Amino acid sequence: MATGFRVLKRERAVSADVVRRFLKLPVANVSDSMHRMTAAGPRLAKMHRDGQLAGPAITVKARPGDNLMLHKAIDMAQPGDVIVVDAGGDLTNSLMGELMLAHAVKRGVAGFVLNGAIRDADAFLSTNLPVFAAGVTHRGPYKDGPGEINVPIAIDGMVIEPGDLVLGDSDGVLAVPFDIVEEVYARTSAKQDAETKQMAAIEAGTNDRSWVDAALKKLGCEIPEGI
Repeated sequence: MATGFRVLKRERAVSADVVRRFLKLPVANVSDSMHRMTAAGPRLAKMHRDGQLAGPAITVKARPGDNLMLHKAIDMAQPGDVIVVDAGGDLTNSLMGELMLAHAVKRGVAGFVLNGAIRDADAFLSTNLPVFAAGVTHRGPYKDGPGEINVPIAIDGMVIEPGDLVLGDSDGVLAVPFDIVEEVYARTSAKQDAETKQMAAIEAGTNDRSWVDAALKKLGCEIPEGI
């Protein structure tokens, strides 16, 4: 089958237990635990009202403004899947609107990450399925292909492979590679615990801020006495 126009099976996916555990963690803390080196970029904005996105990825590589492969991906999706589409970030034509959204909800899709545009924006707000997209346009899509499903894709340098964990909240979207989800979860949980203790210290007025002056002095900053 020729590369560029094909549908592949997903060979593996993070478990429902992994998804459930990560839903309790802020994306920012997961990002910190991945050394702040991975992100899908600030263009991907939240199109729903509230709520977190988490689930295993079905990946789609689509021609800008064409949603034929996205239709197929929705038909393939299992409950809890997150469909991630790289359509080049083009905003000329939308990738999906109210009808596709309704079909996806019926299929049990957990959400979408679209490097492209949506339309019928009010429907996305009222339905409140977690959806992140690069923009909004009233112009509809084409359905001619080509495209690929369940191949590695990249959005703003962030690589997403089929079955990887995809997360999203008000701070943005992040993909955690399948092979390191447990390692990242352990690191993030430890960071979350540390931040909980730090917040309690802030509230109690006992938070240690000596590190700020120590860092400044180490970097050679001059600080007058008593400041």
